[in-house]
Amino acid sequence: MDTPLSTIAVVGLGTMGTGISDVLVRAGREVIGIDISDTAAAQAVAALEASTARAVARERITEEERQDVLARFRTFSDLQAAAEVDLVIEVVPESYEAKQEVFRALDGIVRPGTILATGTNALSVTRLAADSAHPERVLGLHFFTPVQAMKLVEVVSSVLTDPRAVDAVTRLAQELGKEPVAVGDRAGFIADGLLFGYLNQAAAMYEAKYASREDIDAAMKMGCGLPMGPLELLDLIGVDTARTVLEAMYADSHDRLHAPAPILKQLSEAGLTGRKSGRGFYTYEAPGSGEVVRDALTPLGSAEAAAGREVRSVGVAGSGTMASGIAEVFAKAGYEVVLAARSQEKADTAKARIAKSLARSVDKGRMTGEARDATLALITPAGTLDAFAEVDLAVEAVAEDLEIKQELFTRLDKICKPGAVLATTTSSLPVIACARATTRPQDVIGMHFFNPAPAMKLVEIVRTVLTGDDVHTTVREVTAKIRKHPVDCGDRAGFIVNALLFPYLNNAIKMVQDHYATLDDIDAAMKLGGGYPMGPFELLDVVGLDVSLAIEQVLHREFRDPGLAPAPLLEHLVAAGCLGRKTGRGFREYARR
Repeated sequence: MDTPLSTIAVVGLGTMGTGISDVLVRAGREVIGIDISDTAAAQAVAALEASTARAVARERITEEERQDVLARFRTFSDLQAAAEVDLVIEVVPESYEAKQEVFRALDGIVRPGTILATGTNALSVTRLAADSAHPERVLGLHFFTPVQAMKLVEVVSSVLTDPRAVDAVTRLAQELGKEPVAVGDRAGFIADGLLFGYLNQAAAMYEAKYASREDIDAAMKMGCGLPMGPLELLDLIGVDTARTVLEAMYADSHDRLHAPAPILKQLSEAGLTGRKSGRGFYTYEAPGSGEVVRDALTPLGSAEAAAGREVRSVGVAGSGTMASGIAEVFAKAGYEVVLAARSQEKADTAKARIAKSLARSVDKGRMTGEARDATLALITPAGTLDAFAEVDLAVEAVAEDLEIKQELFTRLDKICKPGAVLATTTSSLPVIACARATTRPQDVIGMHFFNPAPAMKLVEIVRTVLTGDDVHTTVREVTAKIRKHPVDCGDRAGFIVNALLFPYLNNAIKMVQDHYATLDDIDAAMKLGGGYPMGPFELLDVVGLDVSLAIEQVLHREFRDPGLAPAPLLEHLVAAGCLGRKTGRGFREYARR
């Protein structure tokens, strides 16, 4: 175990095995590729030939270096080829039976000091090690696909693993240019342990017909900056693979959030496993293709049956960052905007904030000075809601407190003209409660903007059971005119984004609370393994721990799922006044400004 890992066998030459082999041979290792399928072996060789040819074309390596790389990769169909290797990385199908068969055979083939690594992303490494003749040399080495691009490698130890084996594969991962994270043996480890619960909830949300597949995916990409939507990602991973991982996680956690959504079973058993079969949540041009094609569920983009109302002027209630951002967005799109606050001074301050924002845009060349002046001229600050008497659309962006919002809607009901659309920007409160505070609930709808409103493209449009069809059409049309992307959802806690985002954040907190992994390792795992723009603890500190706790409490009350109960660690930090960046301390400490 103390010798350099120079010769490595990769057992299983599917997508993952081929990617691992590619990375290893480029790093100067001799690689023995083993697969019982001659076709899989040939495809692995062809993939390496193609990837190295592209590298030559891009002048990243020379043709001579390419030939050296290709010479270091040899394929075989028999495990006996691994007899003299230093390390075996197993990436056969995700089942105990398949993996145990490989490990038992290897026990009688490899040298005593050879390290055996499983590439599982959910199964118990301890269970696999216990069945081995030398459990101390068995560990987990979980790469992420595409292996060539993804930096994260989870190094998984069982209670039986020799620390020298862990050190050896950790050094190897570093020499490959990867970022190894050491974790204990728990279903899903860090990245998949957080990722698959979120994917499962998205599948359940789609199955319940709460939102379309396109809207769910767009919401998470535009609202959270994720590289792929959850249903797109499930199709890429494989619906059957996701189901297997979730089954293993549920067996370990007994958390309902990990109980596979029934639609995953239905699709798997129908052979609709995602991209690899040509159809999953979406339909693809061909098996293995990533090109989505139209199917029976694809929106046609036809006009709504109900005609929308004319909107020329917009009232925005509030004086905070969100209110200012929304007013800026509407004014940029050419709408006359009344920005009303509790006093004229607050309204003027809010307009001054918009002026600074527009000045920055001019400085960066994003708009001209003339456009800035024209935009500011469309915004009228007011110290009273009475200025909303003639607006066609009133948007409230006041504090996230139901009593405050209901009082405001009662006032808007009396002030706004008949036919005006009344919208709330709430991120978690029931829109129907705001609607019932008026005598015209059919005119009330949710327009959930994301912060910062000028930059974020998503708007969740929330219909209540009483919202009029023409009001829904009006708001969708207005959202398009202000160059935002509308997604439709019903009036339930969290809508799309927060209902999927905050359970994921809560589960990350539970990992730290249980001493399974550190803040830094979890943040690194989700950025490097999941392509997330921020780790969960970075994001929690930006959002605010008090805000996060409030949303968690709303979700827990709405769905009454024990798995959604806020993590006690989050409650303790909020009680201690550690609210994140805004107080200088949350999960991490920050320099005071």
